[in-house]
Amino acid sequence: MKKIYLVAAAGLMMLSSCEMDINENPNYPSNGDVTADLVFPAIENSIATAVGDQMFNYAGFFAQYWDQMPTANQYNDLAELHIDEGSDLFNRCYSNLYAQALQDVEDVLGKTTNTSDIFAAKVLRAQAFQYLVDNIDQCPYTEALQGSANAMPAWDEGKTVYTGVLAELDEAEAALKGEDMSVTDPLLNKSVNQWKGYANALRLRMYMRLIDGGLSEYQSKAQALVAAGNFFTGDVAWDVYSDAVGQRNPWGAIFYEGTLAGTKNLCAAYPIVTYYQATQDPRIAYVLEKSAKYNDYVGQLPGCKTEMGTWTDLGSKYNDDYVSNINRAPAKAMPIYLFTQSELQFLIAEVEARFNNNDAAAKAAYDAAVKADFASRGIDGADAFLAASKTSWSAQANQADKLKLLYMQKWVAFFYRNHMEAWSEARRTDVPQLSAQSAKSIYDNSTVYTAGDFVNPGVNFIEGGGLAKRVPYPSNARRYNKNTPAVKLLSDRVFWDVK
Repeated sequence: MKKIYLVAAAGLMMLSSCEMDINENPNYPSNGDVTADLVFPAIENSIATAVGDQMFNYAGFFAQYWDQMPTANQYNDLAELHIDEGSDLFNRCYSNLYAQALQDVEDVLGKTTNTSDIFAAKVLRAQAFQYLVDNIDQCPYTEALQGSANAMPAWDEGKTVYTGVLAELDEAEAALKGEDMSVTDPLLNKSVNQWKGYANALRLRMYMRLIDGGLSEYQSKAQALVAAGNFFTGDVAWDVYSDAVGQRNPWGAIFYEGTLAGTKNLCAAYPIVTYYQATQDPRIAYVLEKSAKYNDYVGQLPGCKTEMGTWTDLGSKYNDDYVSNINRAPAKAMPIYLFTQSELQFLIAEVEARFNNNDAAAKAAYDAAVKADFASRGIDGADAFLAASKTSWSAQANQADKLKLLYMQKWVAFFYRNHMEAWSEARRTDVPQLSAQSAKSIYDNSTVYTAGDFVNPGVNFIEGGGLAKRVPYPSNARRYNKNTPAVKLLSDRVFWDVK
């Protein structure tokens, strides 16, 4: 069934995603004959492709899971944060979300009166706009997707988009009439209850960002969602891939197919390796391989591949054997995770700890989050891991320490699951925190460093240093829409990132 769904989605993408101005209606061949039932999987596929391919890669750098291999050069700009509009970092994602996913949502909404189908389409619409805001903040919303009627839509503030799609979700759910879904749905198997649970999880994710962005009125909404407990079971994952040519996970396939087959462009980053080791986390073997030289897990300091050769007096002899390669094997047929059960439980734990002052409920949700991630990777030992002093909820001295542990463990759980959410949550919570020590200082004396802290890249093109807080506007938007806002830098924050 996985292969059938994937082929169907790919065929629909050919119909709906040819090169086009994102502000114009797509030229569907025989569009009147393409029913909502057939279009719906293409929406899911387009969103999954955006978050599971290009975002997965660049957010892996921004979340400091990986860095550029010493002898490779493909991702130097990402490792060193040398990115502007000319880098075209977000062009493909922007097209996937607007010209494909969101345009297909409009198509479905125009072709069905089934309220359950409409609700599910609105959930996906909210998901797509959430990713747009979390990457670039402002984006076309109120005037978007009008085709030739408005080829240059205005750009809305990120807060307007967030609150707007949340209102759309509420309206669509209130309009439900109890119908079964009629569309093909590889994501949640046409379960309206699962779609409601997914919608509630999206609400909770977005509410937490709105709260920390200064909109305190969403706290009671978050508390109400957690109290009701109406969330999805399992994971929300686009699970259509297999280990066969042309059917692999789109990010994983780059290591096994095409011109990059067999290349090793990515090595482990120092922050994630040190935290795995400090907490004796067995999940390290799922995502990383041991260094060939040291037969141990070794992370490279971010943005330091060229620096390391000088610091170690190795010069060009500093090579891939010195650091840990990314374990590419799980990525071949890995689902694209839009929302994991682990993330959901971490969010519930945060609400219980921060807003409800319910330590027992927070601990239960925290434990469930960690166990869910262990289980998703097929790894034993979660109970022992949760009993260890550095990862036990009860062993933490106070609520601040408990929340930091929660955020750190969420960061770990997002690795090889959803790197975009890892980057977003790190920006929202400021955990992992940015080390006050320079990369060179950490290299010279590792005792000044706290395991897991982010590291200012050794070569950093952000003026004044720091980490990526957003991506630049896509150059295609600048090219085709005169209403695209003034240029933004990587150091400019999205609306909810106020810390």
